[in-house]
Amino acid sequence: MKATIDWTGNASFKATSASGHSVQMDGPPDHGGQNMGPRPMELLLMGLGGCSSFDVVSILQKSRQDVTGCHAELEAERADAVPAVFTKIHLHFVVSGRNLKENQVKRAVSLSAEKYCSASIMLEQGGVAISHSYEIRESADTAG
Repeated sequence: MKATIDWTGNASFKATSASGHSVQMDGPPDHGGQNMGPRPMELLLMGLGGCSSFDVVSILQKSRQDVTGCHAELEAERADAVPAVFTKIHLHFVVSGRNLKENQVKRAVSLSAEKYCSASIMLEQGGVAISHSYEIRESADTAG
């Protein structure tokens, strides 16, 4: 896996993945930025959420669950001192679907956390306390 980062002026940087996708990052105004993009640590948190959400949906689909949506809310705490590393992260999943089995949703969240989500496992090995919760919402039946 490769990526490039190019300085685009002030506190702004363009990150480009090997697959050709770009993200503009920027710092806060008090650090010379113009708030034109997410901060690098925000991208790290978003990457964790994306990695884990991908796992949860994939596991539920493979379990033949009729999942129609997955929304993840992440909340992180950082150390007060430099480096301001993440110390705690909580992921809360809101999984929508039709007749979802709670044991399958619980299993998907656990498997992502303990076995499949590389980002989560890497951060935990670095000392970040990561917790998970979930709720299930029934999707409206669209059959007429």
